[in-house]
Amino acid sequence: MDYVYAALFLHSAGKEINEDNLKKLSESVGIQVDEIKIKALVAALKQVNIDEILKSAAAAPVAQAPAAQQQAPAQQAVQPKEEKKEEEEKKGEALEGLAALFG
Repeated sequence: MDYVYAALFLHSAGKEINEDNLKKLSESVGIQVDEIKIKALVAALKQVNIDEILKSAAAAPVAQAPAAQQQAPAQQAVQPKEEKKEEEEKKGEALEGLAALFG
């Protein structure tokens, strides 16, 4: 997963996503380099339009976790209002952080 993040970082910086750049970036932040994984990622990304994927990911609705969907309304009513506000704030912060990755 670290290499995917590195590839996204290179893309956002306008740099070419190749083995050398991924290796340099990974080493610069202390990630132990696995050349096979880097080669596989670079090969896989050659056929991918990253901009299109980022646009479609940003447009896709965020799905709730299955456990949250199955929670009974009675259990939700028992939950204190303060706790609900904290959860909503955390969701908002998580979405903002996710948007920063892709936007």
